[in-house]
Amino acid sequence: MSKNTKTVIILLALAVLIAVIPVAALRGAEFGGSDDAGSMMVEEIHGEYEPWFTPVLETALGGELPGELESLLFCVQTGIGVGVIAFFMGRFVERRKWMKKTGEEDAPY
Repeated sequence: MSKNTKTVIILLALAVLIAVIPVAALRGAEFGGSDDAGSMMVEEIHGEYEPWFTPVLETALGGELPGELESLLFCVQTGIGVGVIAFFMGRFVERRKWMKKTGEEDAPY
């Protein structure tokens, strides 16, 4: 087994452990969002606080967004971010291959 294969297997196992351990260790815990926790804390500290900003989409639609639409927008945002990261990672890999091919291994970029 090559060194690269061992590294990939170890990193995949580590990623699985990072995902599974909190769920297994904290059975019955509520995994709420930071927005909910933050608003509850503000209400505890300063009960008469009034938000000074209303989300643009909520104003345009006349109410809160449905949960399905919020999830869809979050997934679209995630997809765009992954696409940008994958583009630049691929660009760096191809640049390195090109530099090795042309003999420019010590280039500063």
